[in-house]
Amino acid sequence: MANKAIIEKVLCYIVRDDRLLVFRHVDYSWEEVGVQVPAGTVRAGEDPQDAALREAREETGLEEFGIVRKLGVAEYDITPYRAEVQRRHVFQLALHQETPERWMSREEHDGAGEPTWFECFWIPLEHGHVLQSGQGALLHRLFER
Repeated sequence: MANKAIIEKVLCYIVRDDRLLVFRHVDYSWEEVGVQVPAGTVRAGEDPQDAALREAREETGLEEFGIVRKLGVAEYDITPYRAEVQRRHVFQLALHQETPERWMSREEHDGAGEPTWFECFWIPLEHGHVLQSGQGALLHRLFER
């Protein structure tokens, strides 16, 4: 890890009725990016809890989220994709608004570059093993009290 950048990230487990909110990238294949939960980089000076709420809003197009609890921190080495270790702050979030089973959203990237399109949908929690790049590493903590 000595020669790899350590990047602070957040992951959002948004749970409703024993289902997990996930998305897939519309412009990339399943083989390249898989199924993901809302996640992203913590900005300089930003609290990870605030970053989790921001990323959930940006990637889903929804607004009414609340933090339930922090589930922990996990490190994930994304080599060979990049020489980087992601320090992931994982949060359980509640969503306080109705949604369809599937919907399209887009992330605007603060106006820098083209938007990224996502298809958002709900999966049963027991199918969380399909999450890409170790994103499901702390799903088991949803069941701890």
